[in-house]
Amino acid sequence: MKALTNLLTSVIVAAWIAAIAILSVQNATLVSLRFLNVESIKLPVGVVLAFSVGIGVIAGAIIPWVWQIEGRKRL
Repeated sequence: MKALTNLLTSVIVAAWIAAIAILSVQNATLVSLRFLNVESIKLPVGVVLAFSVGIGVIAGAIIPWVWQIEGRKRL
């Protein structure tokens, strides 16, 4: 079952990377992100998507680990 999970995760990440590559080649528009009245510098859409996916993948890998540690502390 773990091999299937690893395969599915790899396929999803590979699809995201391919989508980012296609979008970044087709759309070089500069965008800026705004969050709580803080605005970033203008970056290409592909770079913003790549950072977003990277942060999401890292957070998705860390959160279950943190939940596992928190579950052990409660016992």
